[in-house]
Amino acid sequence: MISELETVVVNKAVPEIGIVPGDIGVVIHIYRDKKAVEVEFVLGDDSAAGVATLSMEDIRPLKSREILHARELNSA
Repeated sequence: MISELETVVVNKAVPEIGIVPGDIGVVIHIYRDKKAVEVEFVLGDDSAAGVATLSMEDIRPLKSREILHARELNSA
């Protein structure tokens, strides 16, 4: 089960804020029905790239043996 403040991987694009599958975010809120979450995405300078409301199917936990990757944000 995913919890608040957990690091997650996005399974789908969120073009409104330039997020692509595989990007990393942090769950900042889980809705009461536990079917949707708010995920925040942060840039290298610690500023927020954006927040997206996603379903639980749109995210997955970051696995312990996965390596993080950096890319330039191409926002809409």
